[in-house]
Amino acid sequence: MKKALSYLLIFIGIQLVGGAIVTNLWSLIQGSSDKTAAMLITTTGVVGLITIVIFLWTRYAELSPKWLRTRPWTILSWSVIAALGAIIPSAWLQEQMPELPNFAEQEFDTILGTPWGYFVIGLMAPLSEEIVLRGAILKELLKSEKLSVWTAIAISALFFALVHMNPAQMPHAFLIGLLLGWMYYRTGSILPGVAYHWANNSVAYVMYALYPDPDMKLIDIFKGSEQHVYMALGFSLLILLPALYQLHLWMRRAE
Repeated sequence: MKKALSYLLIFIGIQLVGGAIVTNLWSLIQGSSDKTAAMLITTTGVVGLITIVIFLWTRYAELSPKWLRTRPWTILSWSVIAALGAIIPSAWLQEQMPELPNFAEQEFDTILGTPWGYFVIGLMAPLSEEIVLRGAILKELLKSEKLSVWTAIAISALFFALVHMNPAQMPHAFLIGLLLGWMYYRTGSILPGVAYHWANNSVAYVMYALYPDPDMKLIDIFKGSEQHVYMALGFSLLILLPALYQLHLWMRRAE
């Protein structure tokens, strides 16, 4: 547990200190402290790269080709399908909850509004966060004899929610964290989680391009038809639930 907490603090420290350093350097070079898309993307990308390098170099997390050698294409495919099936149910659940402060809304809008934003949101974030939250933190939590498997997964999901540092994202991140933790526990690899995380963030990027209004609800997307919202919800569950069942059947650790 102590190691897991230390990894969490190191990760947060990298985000805060590294982000501040890159932002200040950018301001000195460009002569402006305005949060432009280029500055936000550069800062996020550099901090993500530093995170990956530090956690792999120190072996807090380890990447091994062992699981990939099992040719787990079916598992990776179902991971992506599960992510696609979860988009509308996740959005619907979030709409049923009390509205929470969205401290990062402006920054996300700026990043998502550019092609390079996909690099940090769709590619860098899934890899760096899975390396830290599952590959390092959950790995250590699962070693604890004092914690049950699901308690360890729940703690890692809570950490996953907290590191987003944005209340509006935390409920969604916690639920996804439970699923990603289960996938890591069953396979011993971060790759299914990376695939799921990549698909989830890629859809978020595409949806922003199609519907840039952050206040848009599902009922707005479906032209005011509540019936269509529930039909889309039901159809999504017909994708999500079988995908989760297939993952349950297929997921296993490399021997």
